[in-house]
Amino acid sequence: MVCCCVIATNVNAQGLTDMSHSKQAKMQNLPVGATQWTGGFWQNRFDLMHHTGIWSMWDTWNTPYETLDEKGNHGSHGFRNFEVAAGTVKGKHHGPPFHDGDMYKWLEACASVYAVTKDPKIDALMDKFIEQVALAQRADGYIHTPVVISERNAGIDSHANTENAAGIEIGKDQKHAFASRLNFETYNLGHLITAGIIHKRATGKTTLFDCGKKAADFLYNFLTNDAAELSRNAICPSHYMGAAEMYRETGDEKYLTLAKGLIAIRDSVTNGEDHNQDRHKFRDQYEAMGHAVRANYLYAGVADLYAETGEAQLMKNLSAIWDDIVNHKIYIMGGCGALYDGVSPDGTTYNQPSIQQIHQAYGRQFQLPQEAAHNEICAQIGMMLFSWRLFQTTADPKYIDNIENELYNGILSGISLDGKDFFYTEALRRTKEFPYTMRWPKHRQRYISCFCCPPNTLRTLCQAQEYAYAINDDVLYVNLYGQNALKTKDLEVEQTTNYPWEGNVTLTIKKAKKLSSVILHIPNWCNSFSLKVNGEVYPVSQGSASATITRKWKKGDVIELNLDMHTRLVEANPLVEEAKNQIAVMRGPIVYCLEGQDIANGVRINDIAIPANIQFTEKKITMEGHEMVALEGDALVTNTQAWNNETLYRELSKSNSQKVHIRLIPYYAWDNRGIDDMTLWLPLSR
Repeated sequence: MVCCCVIATNVNAQGLTDMSHSKQAKMQNLPVGATQWTGGFWQNRFDLMHHTGIWSMWDTWNTPYETLDEKGNHGSHGFRNFEVAAGTVKGKHHGPPFHDGDMYKWLEACASVYAVTKDPKIDALMDKFIEQVALAQRADGYIHTPVVISERNAGIDSHANTENAAGIEIGKDQKHAFASRLNFETYNLGHLITAGIIHKRATGKTTLFDCGKKAADFLYNFLTNDAAELSRNAICPSHYMGAAEMYRETGDEKYLTLAKGLIAIRDSVTNGEDHNQDRHKFRDQYEAMGHAVRANYLYAGVADLYAETGEAQLMKNLSAIWDDIVNHKIYIMGGCGALYDGVSPDGTTYNQPSIQQIHQAYGRQFQLPQEAAHNEICAQIGMMLFSWRLFQTTADPKYIDNIENELYNGILSGISLDGKDFFYTEALRRTKEFPYTMRWPKHRQRYISCFCCPPNTLRTLCQAQEYAYAINDDVLYVNLYGQNALKTKDLEVEQTTNYPWEGNVTLTIKKAKKLSSVILHIPNWCNSFSLKVNGEVYPVSQGSASATITRKWKKGDVIELNLDMHTRLVEANPLVEEAKNQIAVMRGPIVYCLEGQDIANGVRINDIAIPANIQFTEKKITMEGHEMVALEGDALVTNTQAWNNETLYRELSKSNSQKVHIRLIPYYAWDNRGIDDMTLWLPLSR
């Protein structure tokens, strides 16, 4: 048992999504910062984000374009863009148009860490950034550094109160507001709104919140005066979630009107596309389609609207879409958006003359390539946000299964073990023989021009503790397992465990002024479990997705949950062509993979198969200071004759059934020991 030091939290503070007054919510978050990791797996990651991840990324943001690294690459210019827009320094805009929103995501990560640690250095760093944001924001609430910089350099005083500032035309070669949907202005504004709310809940300050509120007011005014123009710019719609949360934070009905209006105006789009999910009215959509990040952000935003309005049709759409994803279109490690470039299912099904090529596409059912997989990390995060909102409004534990899978496998794998480098896409396989270079690297990078995923990954991992619990009046939902302490005015719980490496979880009640029931999530990978309360066996139904304990709770009560943590071989539906006759290996919530350096005798990944009766031995290892459980066993060598890229077919050679020792590592830990072959799916030998 570990002695836990906890920080007292205001019970009236809100969580990440404050559904305390939402019409359809069946539960709500605990306050931001009320839960903190106290040891084990997630404290290790949280400390890494706190002391390394946030600061390493700040170095990236704080490097001007003119600064070249050792490879001759330019700096991100992210923070400098705000300084120029604020008038603090002179200069030009550099970088993609969505960098503003990416910096807001980084700020949200800082605020989430501060909520737990109260680190004054992070507080000062946030203030430094927020000062420039406030100075850069126009009087009408609009802020998009490419436009603001152009206005400033053109001598236009857009920071004064002016009529129709959003419509100012600056010049032939200069950008203006909403000139193109690919400028991502609403995406940026949405992340500003959300970051401002989380910063306020974490610090009590309103400096960034005031900026976010002005941005929401700008969108509301734009919706009122030029809805058609706004509808064409609803790309990667983070502002849907932002508008709903601003309504919850302020109680002002105009923000609910904004949330309703933003989704309603999608239906008015003419010549819409599956790329942005606006070819058909949303209420006619029952399948996941198009660009996966934009889709998942849309679905999460609509789920927020459902929570406030209770419109039954929206839940019909959302439930069908979620089921389509998890039953047909998601990778075993949580990846969404399988195809770099795919054909729109909507186009091919309903309107052959209008087939559309889609980037980062969900594609058709069971269309899940491995080495050529896209799986942008932001899509995995969007899926988690979607699942969290559906869990809050339904209490169905299947949504927690997806959240756990995304955190451990789909999202955590996006960041290196040292907390500094990032994937943009996630392949399930990498081999030296692969005959062409993919558009995005299969090796983590410190900075890439499309830098949306790294700060999104950072903020999500800094917030993982906020998903561990939820509450509904006198009922506590225990969603995620990891060593932590929960503390509010009326409730204190201490959780000790070595999860996900061990299945034993102990919950000690420290305070329970208002508590009647504890509902423990039973992951869908768990075949059997046992439960004790104060040392006595508590009767439970095996096969259940949750275990409910109702009693009169008192200080010192102890719950002991033991989840069977066996290693298992998992197969895919045979309609998944690229995984046919192959298996994946899982243990608990962790998906495993094989890297080339973990195969004995120099045997290549392409030349082995896994016996159906393989016996794995668990071995504790340390990689980059992170403890983990590896799996060791004997595979079969299926081929000893080398292939070359000039041979397409050949006669099968006989195998001598030679054995070779292999070690599997967690998928999140691959690509941390140099560039080598890797595969998640492995051929099966029966």
